[in-house]
Amino acid sequence: MLIANRGEIALRIARTCRELGLRTVAVYSTADRHARFVAACDEAVHIGPAPARRSYLYVPAVIEAALRTGADAIHPGYGFLSEDADFARVCAGQGITFVGPRPEVMEAVGDKAKVRALMAAAGLPVLPGSEGAVGSPAEAESLGEEIGYPVIVKAAAGGGGRGIEVARDRAELREAFRRTTALAQQVFGDGSVYMERFVSAARHVEVQLLGDDSGTVVHLGERDCSLQRRNQKLIEEAPSPLLPEQMREALGAYAVAAAARVGYTGAGTMEFLVDPSGAATFMEINARIQVEHPVTEMLTGVDLVAEQLRVAAGERLSFTQEQVTLTGAAIECRINAEDPAAGFRPTPGTLTVFNPPGGPGVRVDSGFAQGDRVPPDYDSLIAKLVVWAPTRAQAIARADRALAEFEVEGPGVATTIPLLRELLALPEFAKATHTTRFVEEYLSR
Repeated sequence: MLIANRGEIALRIARTCRELGLRTVAVYSTADRHARFVAACDEAVHIGPAPARRSYLYVPAVIEAALRTGADAIHPGYGFLSEDADFARVCAGQGITFVGPRPEVMEAVGDKAKVRALMAAAGLPVLPGSEGAVGSPAEAESLGEEIGYPVIVKAAAGGGGRGIEVARDRAELREAFRRTTALAQQVFGDGSVYMERFVSAARHVEVQLLGDDSGTVVHLGERDCSLQRRNQKLIEEAPSPLLPEQMREALGAYAVAAAARVGYTGAGTMEFLVDPSGAATFMEINARIQVEHPVTEMLTGVDLVAEQLRVAAGERLSFTQEQVTLTGAAIECRINAEDPAAGFRPTPGTLTVFNPPGGPGVRVDSGFAQGDRVPPDYDSLIAKLVVWAPTRAQAIARADRALAEFEVEGPGVATTIPLLRELLALPEFAKATHTTRFVEEYLSR
């Protein structure tokens, strides 16, 4: 198994592969030469300099490494090439198994403008918006009047919270359209955008899916990812607090039916917005393993990466929907090398102290250890702290205790740990009244 990624997700995949008796190959850039995930694999191949476009995103180098080492399969993790249908086709052309959905399925769900129409046809509730990509500023302005302000402009090929802008009137829409199309072209290589009505006080809920080649699709409950900044998640939890049981069952059923309709295989998530009235609308499908997948693993006891590998090998899922059991509550806190007081400015540097917490119900996924350098070239994620407890209140207390124990220091390195503890202690979080806009509103007080 060649792991076409880096950091904590590469290390996490390598660990499951080792448990399953699979030999592993790491690919690494110059910046990651001494990284933990490299040492964890049986073989390692240098694929280029630090910039991702010349290493982790450079398909010829990744494929050459797979062929040179005799890799049978490639696991792309999340980000980078994980949702690249062309890369999956190249893998197939070289006789290499891509761990993920088939290329045609990835294409069907990867264009967020097209999948929105596809899900509407499948019977899922969607927000008022464009039926496909918006072709010009004039069309955007016409749609803005039709949909009603505020509206949100999104990159059709976007992901990771990038390529999203809110417009509250015609003038803002003109600028939002210009900036989003430019960024989408630069970052994703596709300048297409689409529009939806913007819901300002919503919760972000995603359903974890797994499917196999027999047509079986199951869900493993939902996660609430509403504590965000700049559309990027800070804290995720499962199950979603205050979600009525009837809504929970409906979202799971929606997600399974829609995924089965498009022939989805492997791991993925169906994402929804839940407005203040409790109505849920489809948002997008992420055709990959998610950063926050450990939350579901803690709640269900299912190794999602192991299930991905079974499906990729042509096997059936190891359990049925009836065998899925969700127990207790789990919370994940993303610890980033960022300074919240300086607008979440990245703070790369060498970790002179790195002492993760332990104890019952505590899991830390990280690609770093003391003495390692957090490079400036990639995402600023240092670690994911995940806790489980019998109740949500106990999980919150356990997360705070673990964060208090977590020691991360280095010259110029700031982290999100203090902010995460602040957020966990707020009454709004305890009562689960927060929405996707809460962090921005809290920081502006």
